[in-house]
Amino acid sequence: MRLPLSDPQHGLRNRALIRNVAYIGGDWVGSDDGTCFEVRNPADGSLVAEVPNMGAEETRRAIQAAVVAFVAWRRFTPQQRSTILRRWQQLILDSADDLACLLTTEQGKALNDAHAEVLQAAGFLEWYAEEGKRLTGGVLPTSHPGRRGWVLREPIGVCAAITPWNYPAATLARKFAPALAAGCTVVLKPAEQTPLTALALAALAEEAGLPPGVFNVVTGDGDAAEAIGRELSTHPAIRMLSFTGSSEVGRQLMRQSADTLKNLSLELGGHAPFVVFDDADLDVAVESAINAKFRNAGQMCVAANRFLVQDGIHDAFATRLAERAKGLKVGPGLTPGVLVGPLIDHLALTKVQRHVDDAIAHGAKVLTGGQRFGRDGTFFEPTVLTGVTSAMIVAREETFGPVAPLMRFSTEADAIAMSNATDYGLASYVFTRDISRIWRLTEAIEAGVVAVNAGSFTTEAAPFGGVKQSGLGREGGSYGIESYLSIKHVSLGLG
Repeated sequence: MRLPLSDPQHGLRNRALIRNVAYIGGDWVGSDDGTCFEVRNPADGSLVAEVPNMGAEETRRAIQAAVVAFVAWRRFTPQQRSTILRRWQQLILDSADDLACLLTTEQGKALNDAHAEVLQAAGFLEWYAEEGKRLTGGVLPTSHPGRRGWVLREPIGVCAAITPWNYPAATLARKFAPALAAGCTVVLKPAEQTPLTALALAALAEEAGLPPGVFNVVTGDGDAAEAIGRELSTHPAIRMLSFTGSSEVGRQLMRQSADTLKNLSLELGGHAPFVVFDDADLDVAVESAINAKFRNAGQMCVAANRFLVQDGIHDAFATRLAERAKGLKVGPGLTPGVLVGPLIDHLALTKVQRHVDDAIAHGAKVLTGGQRFGRDGTFFEPTVLTGVTSAMIVAREETFGPVAPLMRFSTEADAIAMSNATDYGLASYVFTRDISRIWRLTEAIEAGVVAVNAGSFTTEAAPFGGVKQSGLGREGGSYGIESYLSIKHVSLGLG
């Protein structure tokens, strides 16, 4: 099994964070047959590491380790669990620069964005380290003179998490932090493109004193990854499955989980509208659009995908947005000043180009960008399109790239109808100074999140999730721990 070949630029201070073996039952192990898959830097295609290509058998062992560990971990007091999670959080903060460098190397995003993500991951650990101490039950009103009743909130058991490549630190923490705080144990399958971040976090968990088997990481690619997902979704010992990814895979996991009636938390695809009314603050709207569209090269499930701009402000907004987008520096995420890194792979690059080409073929105008950036890597120019219609692919599908398609609307009713004309309902953005309109739009738009006059909204204190084909359940805040709990009614006869 090969060690990493291309170190992150300038190297890591803590080389122990680079792990190319999986983590099961407190042991660092390879695959049973010794096979590996490659992790490559999307900025230049260079080999970063080879990681174990595991399958069903290794996953079953990880589940068994979690089953055994659950017996003791659930008996830890909330304060004991909190102490370990806070220690883990501090280790992440102490290693933030190294983790950000590693994250950028395997995922591609700008280093500043990667650093912010690492801090966000630490924030989830801090929040749930405290939230776990607030899991109170309750005493029920007496329904019979000779009886008393109360309610307990208990950990549901062994939980599985399958996480995406676009946010390989924050999404992990948003899932495993509430699970561990509740007293559950976890088996994690990170995305094959970005396993090194998960393994680095596991190394810090071990250092923080998390007992063996409480947190396990299995890695796999291709058919092996499918086998891992199948095992996690069908194994009877897994009582809760959390997945972030495509709606198609989410539906498949839901079907596979049906026979064992697992709790499910599914954060799936999005197609977020970004609605700008004539009375919006133009400066705020443009800067928010840059944040909501071009951060992480547009590879966000909450990225603005359809810019719905009212007639009176449309041209000014389009001109300003194109000027700002044109000035964004594109390149490898570790290069100083870069704001837009590479797309994750060539398939993603092909998809983005297909969306843009289709829009142009159907009459859209390119104000800036519109094509691949450079001859190497998977970079795409920050792009602004006008004259987009609902007939174009970019108006119907999630692009997952740095492309801002602008569509005109005339009335508030038009904006609402266009916003909801999708099977998805994850995030949405509204820009207006009319307080009455704010109330009407936030209630009328079908989405799990509505950001008003802001291009970002993520915080560990708030619930996050979608409606329609964007998923089930909520992550974050006091709501995010509920999926990991079982409610028990105790009825006591006094004799």
